[in-house]
Amino acid sequence: MSLEGKVAVVTGGSRGIGRGICLRLASMGALVYINYVSRSEAAEETRKLILDAGGKAEILCFDVADISAVQSSMKKIVAEAGSIHILINNAGITRDGLMARMKELDWDAVLDTNLKGAFACAKAVSRVMMKNKWGRIVNISSVSGYAGNAGQVNYSAAKAGLNGLTKAMAREYASRNITVNCVAPGYIETEMTELLAEEVQQQIKEEIPLAVFGQVEDIASAVAYFVSENGRYVTGQTLHVNGGMYM
Repeated sequence: MSLEGKVAVVTGGSRGIGRGICLRLASMGALVYINYVSRSEAAEETRKLILDAGGKAEILCFDVADISAVQSSMKKIVAEAGSIHILINNAGITRDGLMARMKELDWDAVLDTNLKGAFACAKAVSRVMMKNKWGRIVNISSVSGYAGNAGQVNYSAAKAGLNGLTKAMAREYASRNITVNCVAPGYIETEMTELLAEEVQQQIKEEIPLAVFGQVEDIASAVAYFVSENGRYVTGQTLHVNGGMYM
């Protein structure tokens, strides 16, 4: 599954699931642009891991919720690399809280980054992909977007919105040989899950048929399938990678 000669942009690519995706795409031969909005040291570490493994990577800081910053950053990538072939909309934030007490600012922040950000990035790369008559867009959703999650009405709504965005874009861009798909992770071992108390982790695992958390490589593998030639005839679909937590 070679991506030699392809240019990939991974939003929120500095750590966690995003880092795993960056490493996988680079290992397949793509030039990977690692987007981040904070923690530049993490982005640098991801780039170093790729370079040390013989891959190609660059770093670009911009906020996906800032449409003008997204547009100028994508133009910069095209100017530097010649094109953009793959976009992974992975950037996301949480501002958890019960709906009755949720602040409007917390609702807006999550929707702006997790949903509007994906829209902004996809729109910004669509023109060059249509010109190429080839493109791969993968949106990283969540089990919460399907099953819902108490205390995460903003996050669940944004991730559910990604599912509809994926299907609509898939229909719009299919005639230009651009596929748009979605990966919906369940609980994956990252810095976020490591912060959970041991008893909380155990309670969650009891709700998962496979009884373990997933690995970032599981999500990276799903993304790799969608962007490779193996997934060329698949569009508008969601691949649930959650150990059976949602079926």
